[in-house]
Amino acid sequence: MQRTEIGRFIATRLGDSLDAARTQWEHSAPVNYFVVDNVLPDELANTIRRGFPEASTMMLRKSLRELKYVSAQMNQHAPILEEVIFAFQEPEVVDLVMQITGLRSLYPDEHLYAGGISMMGRGHFLNPHLDNSHDKDRERYRVLNLLYYVSPGWRAENGCNLEVWPNGTKAEPTTIVSAFNRLAVMVTNQHSWHSVSPNLSDEPRCCVSNYYFSDHPVGEGDYFHPTSFRGRPEQPLRDVVLQADAAARGIVRKLFPKGVAAHKHVYKKD
Repeated sequence: MQRTEIGRFIATRLGDSLDAARTQWEHSAPVNYFVVDNVLPDELANTIRRGFPEASTMMLRKSLRELKYVSAQMNQHAPILEEVIFAFQEPEVVDLVMQITGLRSLYPDEHLYAGGISMMGRGHFLNPHLDNSHDKDRERYRVLNLLYYVSPGWRAENGCNLEVWPNGTKAEPTTIVSAFNRLAVMVTNQHSWHSVSPNLSDEPRCCVSNYYFSDHPVGEGDYFHPTSFRGRPEQPLRDVVLQADAAARGIVRKLFPKGVAAHKHVYKKD
């Protein structure tokens, strides 16, 4: 199945959910998000899950900040994965997301900078963080994170769920379960702290992710920051270390706005 056909499925589901999604987005401030379930036919969603590669063929990101497998080099994997990722970049899908969020001048990212696919096994996690504020060339603001989950039968008690922290990382987060065939769309700006809780199960949580960018920041005033991590409330020592790490990374990015090394997590097409 090609991206245009998959994109029509997505657009139809978003259109059917337009009013409910818009209401959820408006009422979830300051970390705005909306969720749409049953985005694709179950058979297609299961096919996407079966298309995920072995973890050993993906890049392992392992540090105090995170533990997960990722890949943006989509031509090395099952073709269905590339098709579904770029289906979320079809113009009618982007237009409906714009209608739901009210954000202006949305641009999907053909380079999949920090996007693509991810797989998180037992014990994998993503600590509270703010996403990098811009695209890889620091020309547009990163404003939306689109996460499509394809692990059948996923339950809240499995862990590995999306968490947003509307009152900061010292308060309780709002949990969005990584339910099968669910799309979660959340804002990214200087206030959008979010995380993925540790995976408590023996099943991998698989996700297809996209970012949208814009000429305009979300909120008041311009801002610029690298990806910045914090500790969870029960991790005070890690929090100190990660705050120092974020401060150092911020200094480096001010001196070298486009970074000091080539970006590894991008789609390098032939």
